[in-house]
Amino acid sequence: MDKIKLIAFDLDGTLTQHKQPLSEENRRTLDALARRYRLVMVGAGQAGRIFRQMGGYPIDIIGNYGMQYARYDEESRDLQVVRDLQLPCDREEVARRITELRRRFGYEVFAGDSVEYHPSGCVTFPLLGTKAQPDDKLAFDPDRKKRRAIYDTVVAAFPEYHVFVGGSSSFDMAPRPWNKAQALSEYCRMMGLQHDEVAYAGDDYGPGGNDESVYLADFHFVTVDDYRTFPEKMAAFLNE
Repeated sequence: MDKIKLIAFDLDGTLTQHKQPLSEENRRTLDALARRYRLVMVGAGQAGRIFRQMGGYPIDIIGNYGMQYARYDEESRDLQVVRDLQLPCDREEVARRITELRRRFGYEVFAGDSVEYHPSGCVTFPLLGTKAQPDDKLAFDPDRKKRRAIYDTVVAAFPEYHVFVGGSSSFDMAPRPWNKAQALSEYCRMMGLQHDEVAYAGDDYGPGGNDESVYLADFHFVTVDDYRTFPEKMAAFLNE
């Protein structure tokens, strides 16, 4: 622990329930950590959305798997976007491949659109469609077995993307080389830090998870399997 200078975090499942506000207890833990370490969020979504979900917590945020970086400005108490990459996406080709995957695995009935395209160039493949009901999505694949059963095939179909088992019923795809390990490595270079000076707390570190790349890299990884245990998991960083 003596070498750690930076602690990085995932949000949903690690600091909060999925898409829910930051709890007071976890906010207090972040405050205590901030008095000793540099802190940064490393997210799959946009930095602004993460900032709002955290109630405007004063922290730098890496978004879109590193394609976006926003620095917290003390004077304005807001984020200042430093990097916001928007890479091209061949939508026709992506749609063709997803249609083929739907035919192959029986997901041809869906609500809304078959694909969600993001300004960054990231893509979401929502198995139930973009307008599926929240209850249907939550009940679809809670243990991720359905998506993990076809994960390798989806990965093979999109070699130009990093593919993740995302949300409750989707696959998320980020243009290579961007993933959370790449994003955190880039941030370390920018801050002049070595990987052994960094700890990362995340919950989605299993096969296909968006924290898996960090888990498999050479960062110190803190596994948080329930966001309510976050203060307990981080206690070692606060002990004298």
